Amino acid sequence: MFLDLRDPQPPHEPWNPPPRREPQLSKRNERMVLGLVGFNVLMLLLAPIAGATLLDVAIALIHAMAKG
Repeated sequence: MFLDLRDPQPPHEPWNPPPRREPQLSKRNERMVLGLVGFNVLMLLLAPIAGATLLDVAIALIHAMAKG
């Protein structure tokens, strides 16, 4: 066997997988996502108030039934 030390071959390039493309939203889907996020933020602020109102109604109904 003969090993050529005067003119070695360059090392191979390491294999890198191709970069992954992230899925992109269309304008319509982007508006839909923003609308859903806005709706959720609005519900985050309004739901406790609505829940307290429903509890007040339930308590008032229970008191009305107890009296009558």
